[in-house]
Amino acid sequence: MSLPGRFHYMDNLRALAMLSGVLFHAALAYSPLAHDYVPTADRGQSDAVDACIWFLHLFRMPLFFVVAGFFAALLVARRGMGGLFRNRVRRIALPFVVFWPLVYLALDRGTMHAAATVRHPSPLLALIRKYAQAHGLPEQLPGTSHLWFLYYLMFFYVLAWSARNFELARLGRFLPRLHPAWLLGLLPLVLVPSLASVSAPNPAPESFFPQFWAFGFYGPFFACGYLLHAHEGVIERLRPFAPGLFAGSLALYGVFWFLLHRQAPGASATLPIALLEACIGVWMCSACLVAGKAVLDRSHAVLRYLSDASYWIYIAHLPILFAIQYRLLDVEGPWVIKFAVAVLATFGTCLLSYHVLVRRTLVGNLLGARAPAATMQMAKGS
Repeated sequence: MSLPGRFHYMDNLRALAMLSGVLFHAALAYSPLAHDYVPTADRGQSDAVDACIWFLHLFRMPLFFVVAGFFAALLVARRGMGGLFRNRVRRIALPFVVFWPLVYLALDRGTMHAAATVRHPSPLLALIRKYAQAHGLPEQLPGTSHLWFLYYLMFFYVLAWSARNFELARLGRFLPRLHPAWLLGLLPLVLVPSLASVSAPNPAPESFFPQFWAFGFYGPFFACGYLLHAHEGVIERLRPFAPGLFAGSLALYGVFWFLLHRQAPGASATLPIALLEACIGVWMCSACLVAGKAVLDRSHAVLRYLSDASYWIYIAHLPILFAIQYRLLDVEGPWVIKFAVAVLATFGTCLLSYHVLVRRTLVGNLLGARAPAATMQMAKGS
């Protein structure tokens, strides 16, 4: 049932950004570039994996923050700033407080068990095993893991309140009046300083200590999404540029990949690399918005179900995925088969747990899932 005022394409883009995260994290096990840094790194690797997943990485989370900013502005328009904070504390802050300790413990216990039992450990698992047996692992502060985006969203909501409270949002009203070519050219320049301060491809800001580069990179995407709610026509103005943006992003990614392999591993990104990352992120987000509105702006039972399930799947997937891939480290076979098994088993387990344990429970209500009956009643009452 179609609910009035519902932005289906934004719902579906948000779900795709989250669900593609499962594919990204699963593929890291077979990435030569990430081989020394991922505990699930497998003996089977492929340059084709790197070529695909790092392109996705450059725009997946930026797109998510654009959508998050859009829905933040929508909540402010419908419920006011107080309504935004009440809703986001319930949907973002509370799930983080509830699920982060569980995720952290599951990942920690699973990794320590794998380090002690896996016969063909990854380089990182072997290092953990060596230190655990010889000296014991050093004490270290826990990180936010893959839930870091929830942590930063709460900061961005406070910043949105500050901008509105001090009427700084007026400064952004001239942006939608600019020709799209100016927007597509100026925004990447804003992102370059932040990207140039970290390694490439840009890492996940998992520390509990706020990473200022993350504010400088993801913050502008959130702000653009926030402004987009009042100026949705910008997407239509971007439509003629979308094919060129996609083709241009692919071309720039080839240059990015060439330059990346010419710099020292782990070094901060050079200015050319940072500029390429920024352009790809902005251009692909724009192309995705155009494609989403053209193809995904409709109500469909399967899309609605996956959209509702995507939040839970993303929260729960990493401990499940790691547990599966730790077992696969000792299995002989092509990396493609292992990747498919890991992805299908993770999605299957998460979807089953969502349908049985989450969808019609308090957890589902906390995460914003709508059971079919509830959706029908809302549609009839509207």
